Amino acid sequence: MGAVPPGHPGAMARTRRYDVAASGRRWDADDGRWLPAGEVHAWEQGRNETVCGLSIHRSRLSRFPAVVWTDVLPESGGAADAVRRVCPRCAAAAGRRGADARPAWRRVNPRP
Repeated sequence: MGAVPPGHPGAMARTRRYDVAASGRRWDADDGRWLPAGEVHAWEQGRNETVCGLSIHRSRLSRFPAVVWTDVLPESGGAADAVRRVCPRCAAAAGRRGADARPAWRRVNPRP
């Protein structure tokens, strides 16, 4: 088998989807589901640790697979009502990809 040509969908990097793990939870009667509360961390499904390296079980965090990371950021509104603190290490790794996010860094005039 040959290499995948550049520009082919198989050659592009997979975008990661981060869900939420939190220290607490609250019941939302409008949606009829649990939402994160307290301190929130980014988490990838299939892993037993947060993006910043905390063990979910040992830290006694609750998983919220239906809540996306960008929904718990305070500037997004959404599920961020009861969030008290966003983990800075998780925010740095997962990014703040909301409407207020800065554009990705890009080199304008690279040296040869």
